Amino acid sequence: MKNLWSKYSYAITLILLSCSLAFILSVQKQSIDQNKYLKVKISEGDSLWGISNQYSDLHSLTNEEFVSWVKNHNKNVSDQIFPGEEIIIPVNKKSSSSTTELASAIGD
Repeated sequence: MKNLWSKYSYAITLILLSCSLAFILSVQKQSIDQNKYLKVKISEGDSLWGISNQYSDLHSLTNEEFVSWVKNHNKNVSDQIFPGEEIIIPVNKKSSSSTTELASAIGD
């Protein structure tokens, strides 16, 4: 075993570092998605298609692309969603919470 380590120590170290880096980057990617995109709580009667239509003015995806994105970016989301679940949808938090207030002229 000692001979094996001395012969392949660089390769073993490189493989371990690569696996560690891949794990760290995947964890960071998931947290970025959760902070960047809107989280929605599912209510009775909701569907992914319906949620796509509800937020259609805030994203540029087709309904098929929206549903596919949600399935790929959420754990345990398949064709069925259930009340109480929270899912991340491809709508930026900034665009969903921004409202435009228009000032009116005084005396109008």
